[in-house]
Amino acid sequence: MEYTKIAGRLDMPMLGYGVFQIDDETTERCVGDALAAGYRLIDTAQAYMNERGVGAAIAKSGVAREDIFLVDKVWVSNYGEGKTYESIKQSLQLLGLDYIDLMLLHQPYNDYYGAWRDMERALEEGLVKSIGVSNFDPVRLLDLCTFAKVKPALNQVETHVFWQQKPAHANMEQLGVQHMAWGPFAEGANDFFHNPLLAEVGAKYGKGVGQVALRYLIDEGVVVIPKSVKPERMAENFDVFDFELTADDKAAIAGLDTDHSICYDHTDLTVVGGLLGFIKSTM
Repeated sequence: MEYTKIAGRLDMPMLGYGVFQIDDETTERCVGDALAAGYRLIDTAQAYMNERGVGAAIAKSGVAREDIFLVDKVWVSNYGEGKTYESIKQSLQLLGLDYIDLMLLHQPYNDYYGAWRDMERALEEGLVKSIGVSNFDPVRLLDLCTFAKVKPALNQVETHVFWQQKPAHANMEQLGVQHMAWGPFAEGANDFFHNPLLAEVGAKYGKGVGQVALRYLIDEGVVVIPKSVKPERMAENFDVFDFELTADDKAAIAGLDTDHSICYDHTDLTVVGGLLGFIKSTM
């Protein structure tokens, strides 16, 4: 495993396991399988409705708690001073854990400044070990980093070979914020798993398309959290540390970048408007 250091003090695995769109019961089995396969970074969220399953799997795994790096996210309907703090305590109760390694604000909407003050409070009290954000564009990330008492340790954004987020990555590096990818397989879009270039590169090393894509992002300094419910695919996704891409390989893969979202465009007013309308209706 390769690691990055966040918040200046915490070692975070560069490769983890994500549980987006997995129901609670299946999550318990899948996280158990992932931990057995060697994963030590697990990514969940309040909005995924599977925190209980994640915690149950950790408890049954036999892996020491201090060896697991757990990422969770506060949902937008829980933003606001006081409200965010209580939601973090509720997440800990569902997880059955004493602390969360990294807590993120899931989206840059609603009262994220009030939410951030609660995140800082949770950090001070030891409920979380570090705090960060998700889906923050470069301008909003700069804003929060400039005025917050504790700046975000990490920003989790859509990142894959078709949208490599180069300008956003450079901004994060300048701000000292770790870049983390959601959707590292582009959620299968653009016929991802049959991409001829990734297949050609992988054939040289006896690796698959997904493994090449993960290796590329990790080499770029991006933490990745691929998801699968199949143990054999989990093992394959984890097996990316025994080969190196050449400079020519990386240059060719860099050429796949379309420089725009293909999963969920947070700059599209219709898309974001629909999301915000849904969130408001649930509050």
